[in-house]
Amino acid sequence: MRILAIERDVPGARTDQYTPELGKAEARRVWELHQDGTIRELYFRADQTSAVLALECPNVEAAQAVLDTLPLVQAGLIRFEILPLRAYPGFARLFAPSERP
Repeated sequence: MRILAIERDVPGARTDQYTPELGKAEARRVWELHQDGTIRELYFRADQTSAVLALECPNVEAAQAVLDTLPLVQAGLIRFEILPLRAYPGFARLFAPSERP
């Protein structure tokens, strides 16, 4: 199942809590998840500094479990809004039988 995960700040998190070591650990874990195919795509929003991830997981619970392994999540600095996706079904209308009298 494809899952879209949008980074959200945790209220009360301070910028001084983001250490270089924590940033490096985050990058390493994201790289590992990308290499194993769990994170299929990753972006930063153009209008703000927050990540948007496309995950491939069996379900929302599995996606949450994976995201919980990220060091910034574990440190309580960020969380993710998780959105399950499905394929767009609208193209079926192109091939539906015509309803003419």
